[in-house]
Amino acid sequence: MNHKGLSSKINIKSSLMLLFTSFIWGFAFVSQRIGLETMGVHTFTAVRFILAATVLGIFIFLTDVKDKKKFSFLGNGNKLEKHNLLISGIACGLIVTVANFFQMAGLKYTTVGKAGFITILYIIIVPILGLLYKKKIHFSVWISVLLALAGSYLLFIQEGFNVNKGDLLVLISAFLFALHIMVIDHYTKITDSIRMAFIQFSVCGIISFIAMFIFENPNWEIILKAWLPIAYAGILSSGVGYTFQFIAQKNLSAPVASIIMSMESVFAVLAGWLILQESLLYREIAGCLLIFLGIILVQIPFKRKVNTGK
Repeated sequence: MNHKGLSSKINIKSSLMLLFTSFIWGFAFVSQRIGLETMGVHTFTAVRFILAATVLGIFIFLTDVKDKKKFSFLGNGNKLEKHNLLISGIACGLIVTVANFFQMAGLKYTTVGKAGFITILYIIIVPILGLLYKKKIHFSVWISVLLALAGSYLLFIQEGFNVNKGDLLVLISAFLFALHIMVIDHYTKITDSIRMAFIQFSVCGIISFIAMFIFENPNWEIILKAWLPIAYAGILSSGVGYTFQFIAQKNLSAPVASIIMSMESVFAVLAGWLILQESLLYREIAGCLLIFLGIILVQIPFKRKVNTGK
């Protein structure tokens, strides 16, 4: 197999990983809704990320033992590699923690539908941030972004769109999620993706754990009773989902990754329809199809013009 064929195969595999991640995250909305009915945001977030860090930490340990390597959460690289790993992991952890806070705070003042649409705006924020760093964005990506945005609008916005305080808070979270994608896009190329994800989980878990005792009154009996939604959110949504994102973004550009991850909104609607018996309107079905079309379009290997310098 030539280099071009191998690269294409790797990109398809990475795209499928992100699509599976979107599936996990979409259905995670159900577990989050169930979990948050009985406990506070910080409590739920702390438990899910501590669980995710524990599971991934065990996986890293067993992998190092199997490969007969000296166990270390920072790996066995040189000083610069460990520094990059630590900085990137902490940065991702802080960004996700703050983004989650703004998103939840915004939901107090706006509807779930508007919050969902505004959050998905990261798919257009990411390529714009890329332009600021002088990254070339192919025309197919912009078309895919517009299709995904149109689909998200049909999916989430049922009536007029008036901006309020909650919308602005959710918009801040969208910028932060876009920044998170950009940080991953840069650092996964030069560091260990799995260990980077572990550090992110640990940072999120520790910060939320502290906030849990400051702002909430955690009830351990209630937490244990909600083991199923917590397990899904911690092991699958956080542990598997975010780890797959880190691994997949090694081989995909940030704009392409963001478009694929927008399928999260489609799977969220499908989860509500299948599990919570929520209605699914024709316009929502059309929105799902537009987002899916945008993802298919961005996978097509259009020929890029190569600048020869002549």
